[in-house]
Amino acid sequence: MSRQPPASGGPCDVVIVGGGAAGLSLAHRLTASFSPTVTLVEPPDGPLRPPERTWCYWDRGAADLDEAVSASWTRLRVHGTDGRAITVHPSPLTYRMLRSTDFERLVHHRLSTSPGVRVLRATADIVRNTADGAEVRCTGPDGRTLWLRARHVFDSRPRRALPPARTRLLQHFRGWFVHTGTDRFDPEVADLMDFRVPQPRHGLAFGYVLPLAPDRALVEYTEFSRTALTTEAYETALAHYCRDVLRLDAFTVESAEQGAIPMTDARFARQVGPAVFRIGTAGGATRPATGYTFAAVQRQSRAIAAALHAGHVVVPPPHGRRALAMDAVLLRALDEGRINGPDFFTDLFRRVPPERLLRFLDGDTSPWEEWSIGLRTPVGPMLRTAVELPFLPRRSRPAPPTGEDHR
Repeated sequence: MSRQPPASGGPCDVVIVGGGAAGLSLAHRLTASFSPTVTLVEPPDGPLRPPERTWCYWDRGAADLDEAVSASWTRLRVHGTDGRAITVHPSPLTYRMLRSTDFERLVHHRLSTSPGVRVLRATADIVRNTADGAEVRCTGPDGRTLWLRARHVFDSRPRRALPPARTRLLQHFRGWFVHTGTDRFDPEVADLMDFRVPQPRHGLAFGYVLPLAPDRALVEYTEFSRTALTTEAYETALAHYCRDVLRLDAFTVESAEQGAIPMTDARFARQVGPAVFRIGTAGGATRPATGYTFAAVQRQSRAIAAALHAGHVVVPPPHGRRALAMDAVLLRALDEGRINGPDFFTDLFRRVPPERLLRFLDGDTSPWEEWSIGLRTPVGPMLRTAVELPFLPRRSRPAPPTGEDHR
């Protein structure tokens, strides 16, 4: 008979593993809804603690995160490969940007006022179900082993391997925070996709510009393709985009961020036994066709908090079945080269009302609205792809290194 390890402290209601967007959001929503006992396990300072990141999302002006929002835009722009710009006003939606350190500071401050919450700096090694709940084995910064026991554990750590899938792409990127010598940016307009960059042989590429001031912006080079680039290749692409496309004659790079986000039709299980649940990207919160995650994490966190408050646990799917089915078709069509990616996205912004399009990208449209949007895509290639998908096998592959970024 195996001996059960001793618990470090008494059991609590909830243990949350991971201090990224998903873990922080769930802790925030739980303590805002009622007063459970919660332990939030965050990596200690060092190589396991991720660098500062940027998260973006659109909403209707909910004020609960305003203190952490560093910039917002009411106008969005897309540049086609022909250089023509499409500027849209998706009112009442606004596009918002948070820096991870600001969000962490806001949530930690709110958690500090909840007597039943503690934040533990440690590395989670093992998460497993037990007869009466779940437990987490952690290693503290001093090397000591800690055992945490709870009724429920929500694990946001990245998966070591992706579930079997028919299509696997990456949204991979590198961004520069640039400072120009003169005013070169319009702080009122965010460039979501700028296809005036050389397109790769497989997939698509675009620039991404979030102006923070007339002389400051986050400028990013992004690809949707099967494999990530080297840092040197990203730097070369960014230099070309800044100098030859944006015409920034003189600028300083103040900082950089880089990452990769899975774009896949894999099915992400959200429950691992009776008391252990996956959240965030590990639980399928990343929208397969866009890479956006933050808004889905907020929806999921609110739903989990409401369920726990009602006395039962449920982790709802972050995205509906129709949205995931449409994403699977789009990813396969892109991967097979049946549609031209830059033209596809440019035409959507040109032909679909902007507020409806953003709700569609967020999975918040009716079947009729989705049908009307579908008619504005290349119908033949999309139908061909939809017909073949059910007959394609799902295959396993190790998970790529991923990063939480603005989407």
